[in-house]
Parts: sequence; C-alpha cells; structure tokens
Amino acid sequence: MNKEQENLYNELASKYNFNEGQKDFIRDGIISGVDVTIYASPEYNEGQMRQILLGLKNNIDVSCYLNPEFNYEQMSEIRKGLKNGLDVSIYAKLEFEFQQMSEIREGLEKGLDVRNYTTPEFTWKQMREIRYGLRRNLNISIYATNEFSYEQMKEIRLGLEQDLDISIYLNPNMSWEEMKKYREYMLEIKRKTPIKILFNNYLYG
Repeated sequence: MNKEQENLYNELASKYNFNEGQKDFIRDGIISGVDVTIYASPEYNEGQMRQILLGLKNNIDVSCYLNPEFNYEQMSEIRKGLKNGLDVSIYAKLEFEFQQMSEIREGLEKGLDVRNYTTPEFTWKQMREIRYGLRRNLNISIYATNEFSYEQMKEIRLGLEQDLDISIYLNPNMSWEEMKKYREYMLEIKRKTPIKILFNNYLYG
C-alpha cells in the first residue's frame, strides 16, 4: 500500500474493533481501489465483507444486498444473479433462505418461469423438483403444491418423465415409498409390454 492507502487503512482499523479477517478484506479493498467505506463497518462480518468486496471488484451494484440482515450466503446468491444480469429483485428478500435463492437464481438463468415456485412456503428441495419439471416441460401444476413433500414431488415428476399414469399414486396421503413402488411397477410393465407384443406377433401374426 502507498502512504495514502496505509493512512486510510489505519484510520478504519483503529476506528472499529475489527477481527483479522475483516481487516484483511478492508486491506484488499483498499489495494484494489474500491470504496471500502461501503463495507468497512462492524455491522458486517468477514463473510459479508467478502461478498461485498467481490461485487465491487466486478463493478456490480452491491446496493441490492448491502442489508446486513442478509447472511453471506444470501449475499453470494444475490451477487451471482447480478453478475449474470438477472432480475434479483425476484429473490433478494430476507424471507428466502440462501438455498431457496439458489433454486430461483438457477431457474432464472435457464429462462424458466420461476413464478411457479417463488414462494418461501416451498422448501428449497420442493423448489428443485418444480425447477426440474419446468426444465423438462412437464405439467408441474400437477404436483407444485405444498400438499406434497419433495420426495413425493420427485416420484410424481419421474412418473411424468417416464410417461406413466401417475393418477394411480397422485395422493398426498400416500408415502413417497409407496409412490415409488407404484411407479417402478408401472415402469417395469411398460418396458416389458413392447417385448410381449413383438413375441405375440411372431407367434400369431
């Protein structure tokens, strides 16, 4: 650091009781030429400081996630979305855990209609099953409801992918293990049926 940078660092370091990790990110920011006063505050822990610093280094508008109530993992998901030019206002909300933010971000990156699962009422694993269904152009309205656990959603989604009659086990009161048994049984029948038809045609055709 040059003399001016060193003076700024000493001023900030002496002003607050920062730990070594926080001091490292302040020093890094000063050397990188970013405005460290944006995050050189005790309200941010070192993980949060790192995410703000990464954003500043990449010329990202970090104002979207400067709220110290966001943990560093939430900040990371918002920063990644901003870096990719996404409308992060859809998920940059305290009500979403970082895993939920991640599922929404990944959906936006793939151009999916994330409105189908952008609600904190869905766990991130439920969101994932809905996202998988959207990517495969499935009728996710069949299972995109909190009546189903993520395990049940998975069995319904797999059944739709395999073109099975999922109405047989489309029941929120049925355990996912039972659903799986029904699905695997139907899939086995489906796989054997063409062979049986060919065999019958050979014998009697």
